[in-house]
Amino acid sequence: MNTNEHDDVIEVTDLRRVYGADFEAVRGVTFSVGRGELFALLGTNGAGKTSTVELLEGLAPPAGGRVRVLGHDPYEQRAAVRPRIGVMLQEGGFPSELTVAETVRMWAGCTSGARPTARALDLVGLTRRSRVRVKQLSGGEKRRLDLALALLGRPEVLFLDEPTTGLDAEGRRETWELVRELRDTGTTVLLTTHYLEEAEQLADRLAVLHEGRIAASGTPAEVTASQPSRISFELPAGYFLGDLPPLGTLGVTDHETAGRTVRLRTDELQRTATRLLRWAQDEQVELRGLDVRSASLEEAFLRIARDASGADGVSGTGSRAEAGSDDRDTGATTEKEAVA
Repeated sequence: MNTNEHDDVIEVTDLRRVYGADFEAVRGVTFSVGRGELFALLGTNGAGKTSTVELLEGLAPPAGGRVRVLGHDPYEQRAAVRPRIGVMLQEGGFPSELTVAETVRMWAGCTSGARPTARALDLVGLTRRSRVRVKQLSGGEKRRLDLALALLGRPEVLFLDEPTTGLDAEGRRETWELVRELRDTGTTVLLTTHYLEEAEQLADRLAVLHEGRIAASGTPAEVTASQPSRISFELPAGYFLGDLPPLGTLGVTDHETAGRTVRLRTDELQRTATRLLRWAQDEQVELRGLDVRSASLEEAFLRIARDASGADGVSGTGSRAEAGSDDRDTGATTEKEAVA
């Protein structure tokens, strides 16, 4: 990553967007993205994610606040910004009768300094499909074509809206690797995704939107660290929950049982695990099914959304990562649901 806090490529300050007479979809959002940084925007249903990204892309003027991309207002100074950015929308509209190569060549004719068609197709693994008509492509292949067009102009800033939707596991991993390579060579990337693993794997920093405001932000590790870690195990034969050391002395903040299985939550994972294992050693018993893990981004996302939804305003950190792909969607998808 080539990030400098004094070299922000994207600057968003108190950004607002209003639909109709009074529906405020974006309500005072502030964040920045440094040069060569990969920043992920996640969001709950109707969070304002798509509305925010459209303002960054210069597709509409904000109702309030300030946005700068590469030092320019992307709406008022679109001519200065557009040649330097690449945009991958949730769904592209291509002439169905054109071949893949013809589509890229057509797009290249409207792009300054476009990559050669063969290179663009090679980047996204579509070389062997270059003569296939667009209408014959699978959903995942169409997403690859979307990405190829977004990369044609060698953008300094790349907006990726749900880039791996429809891809199989191998295609998703290949796309991740390409995005990492772009980031490592200095491209600034703003990513929206409903795959929480994707954000966890790729993002240098992220923000979780909820009802038009930022509910949590930071590195993936910082966001997940706001949630308790988990330890689960089976009670040894002849032992009961009360036979364990007092849970407070273990650093346990919450617990539950299911039959012989005990699940502990703690903000001090190392301390809790060490003391629990020392107890088992002293008792000369085995903790079968022992599972020790930090909170996942999915757990953090779900908790943030739950906490934010239970408050009149949005506060706190943690969250449920979007999961809907559009501010106007009514559904939300976690990583497990997306893969299922």
